[in-house]
Amino acid sequence: MRIAVLSDTHAPRFWKACPPRVAEQLTDVDLILHAGDVCLPSVLDELAAFAPVTAVAGNNDGDDVRAWGATESWEGELAGLPVAMIHDSGQKQGRSARMHRRFPATALVIFGHSHIPLDQPDPDGVHLFNPGSPTDKRRQPHGTMGLIEVRDGYLIDTTLVQVS
Repeated sequence: MRIAVLSDTHAPRFWKACPPRVAEQLTDVDLILHAGDVCLPSVLDELAAFAPVTAVAGNNDGDDVRAWGATESWEGELAGLPVAMIHDSGQKQGRSARMHRRFPATALVIFGHSHIPLDQPDPDGVHLFNPGSPTDKRRQPHGTMGLIEVRDGYLIDTTLVQVS
């Protein structure tokens, strides 16, 4: 299973339409996960033209994004791998232990909010993954998104992709 991961698209201020370099990464994915701060449900509709979308609500998302189906957090299995997603994982200090406590049966926690890409396997057994933002890079050198490959309950690969 090949999964695209996005967060913090912040439409319409930063996401006017799906950027071409993002669209290139979406052409052969099985699922798109959005870790919040979508800001307009039309972004989720646009992404759904590529693959099914699961989203969580961020601190900048309103009732319209929630009505689309974005929840405060999400837990599920992707190709047998237990995965959780939340927008704001809290401060960097203690994040791994906090996410392990919140999602104890999870092997992978996806989050956003900071706009800082992170791909961090953890000694507690929880892999932390923040795709950054494809459109609002803030102080980061590039806009980014993530790609994840899962097979038979195992996390095969995680990649942060520069898209700007």
